[in-house]
Amino acid sequence: QVQLVESGGGLVQPGGSLRLSCAASGSIRSIDTMGWYRQAPGKQRELVAASTTGGSTNYADSVKGRFTISRDNAKNTVYLQMSSLKPEDTAVYYCYTRGRVWGAITNRDYWGQGTQVTVSS
Repeated sequence: QVQLVESGGGLVQPGGSLRLSCAASGSIRSIDTMGWYRQAPGKQRELVAASTTGGSTNYADSVKGRFTISRDNAKNTVYLQMSSLKPEDTAVYYCYTRGRVWGAITNRDYWGQGTQVTVSS
C-alpha cells in the first residue's frame, strides 16, 4: 500500500506563510496526481491544489496567486507553499495521491492523516 506523511502545519498570523510537505512511501509503482485538500469545521472537504506527473496544476479559485504546489517526483513528495494566509484558510489540510502499487491493475486514491493549519492573530 501507500503511506502519506504530512508535515508543516501550525499556527500563523494573517498575512504569514507556511509550507506543507507530504511524502509518499510504500510499494509504489507509479503516481499520477498528488495534491492537497482541506476541510474547515462544518464544511465539506475541498480541493486546494493538485499536480499531475505530466506537469499540470489545478488550484481552487480562493487560493490562486497565494498558494503554489510543487513536486519532487524522485522523492514522491509534494509541497504546498502558502503565502498571504487568511483566517478563512484555517482548516485541516490533507495530502492526497492517486497512484498504483505493484500488482495493482488500476490507480486508487490514498490520503494522509491531515495537518492542522490555523491562521489567527
